[in-house]
Amino acid sequence: MALNPFFLQGSKSEQNLVQQLINEQLRMYGVEVTYIPRRYLSEQTIIKENLLSRFDENYSIEVYLKNYSGFGGGGDVLTKFGIQSKDELNLIISRERFEDFISPFLLDGDGDLLNDYKISTRPAEGDLIYFPLTDTLFEIKFVENEVDFYQLQKLYVYELTCETFEYEDEIIDTGIEEIDDNFSESGYGVSLTLVGIGSTATAFTSLRNGAISNITLINDGFGYSSTPSVAIGGAPAGGINASAVAIMTDRSASGIRTSLSIREILLTNTGAGYTSAPLVRFIGGGGSGAAATVGIATTGSVGIVTISYGGDKYVVTPSISFTAAPSGGTTATGVAVVSAAGTITEIRITNAGVGYTVTPTITIQSPSGVGTGNFVLNEIVTGAASSATAFVKNWDADTKILNVHNATGTFRVGEIIVGSATTVTHVGLGSTGRYMIKSINKTPTTNVDNFEIFAQNKEIETAADLIIDFSEKHPFGEF
Repeated sequence: MALNPFFLQGSKSEQNLVQQLINEQLRMYGVEVTYIPRRYLSEQTIIKENLLSRFDENYSIEVYLKNYSGFGGGGDVLTKFGIQSKDELNLIISRERFEDFISPFLLDGDGDLLNDYKISTRPAEGDLIYFPLTDTLFEIKFVENEVDFYQLQKLYVYELTCETFEYEDEIIDTGIEEIDDNFSESGYGVSLTLVGIGSTATAFTSLRNGAISNITLINDGFGYSSTPSVAIGGAPAGGINASAVAIMTDRSASGIRTSLSIREILLTNTGAGYTSAPLVRFIGGGGSGAAATVGIATTGSVGIVTISYGGDKYVVTPSISFTAAPSGGTTATGVAVVSAAGTITEIRITNAGVGYTVTPTITIQSPSGVGTGNFVLNEIVTGAASSATAFVKNWDADTKILNVHNATGTFRVGEIIVGSATTVTHVGLGSTGRYMIKSINKTPTTNVDNFEIFAQNKEIETAADLIIDFSEKHPFGEF
């Protein structure tokens, strides 16, 4: 039996009418959601695995909620890694509305697909849908493009099968506060404590005659388990006894520490009134065999060094310099001791110098830390010395803690970390932030509903290595 002769069964006008009716129904009975296309920053070339994505654009569009009675899927599931949401959402979206209000923005002026996008002609698997009624992000897992099968010889809608989005360090910077705030402190891999501009320490000294100029190590000893004390023979009557400390180093074999030995001897007090070289003995520490000789300076040597101001924000040990000795003399040298708080607590003498007629001035290097600007969410920061890079996840200007993720390379304590002039999310939004790294925490925590969740990467890897250790040549054997 022939088709109804009063319909053209697929004319352009009939197809447009059906499309318009569908669009009207979606606007009347649908829900407004935010469509967020995925940009691919890095992709594994062998199995096409997505290594890093960003979501920085958003488009409002109406959809029909097909599973109107509630979410599909497995619901909330309790696993060993916590509660995971397995909710599913089936949405109907108009083809025409997508092609008119989303597709053009994924193309350049010549109609070519913009970099980092995979497809523009239809919704793509991997893109996100923000469902405002439950404040939830869903990821598109499947796009059915042949739903309502060829009415009047055309397709008018897409059906999107979506699942709750599982965050994996993607860059989310849509500009919508309700979306971005959910991920501003989640998933970061490294927490960097930074320091800003510090203040320079100051110190002074005095001149002495008959002081110990230096202690030369002639045998570093062996078998030490701790640092021995250094005993220096006393000065003659009326003199000042000298004191010193031993600086230890590891004796290692194949990377395994076997014992300690003495690396050098530093003077903490050069003494005064010595006319001959005193004996030096090493007491305690569990080792033996260490020996040293003493040099005596008859006139014009540096005495004990007094710290007048310890400075602030020292991360690396600063250099110490003394005014040069007169012609024919020897210039004094020393090293600083930096506390955990970033201040100079002591200056030890490596050589007290000889021939000074005027008390030398001590110059302590200024802290090399700098501190300017603020970092921008999702910009790339770079370590000036290590060339390591990472994406900014969160920056607290008050505590100077910078949380970053997707790091390439390894940051170093003491290096300068700088912001980028441009950013992967939007051109021109990179910061001029510049600070020094004071400490690095590779296992940061995130507080969710007052429960501390620890990054378990290392724990999982350690446990896995007990089963299969791929650092071995033959991981399935005994060697």
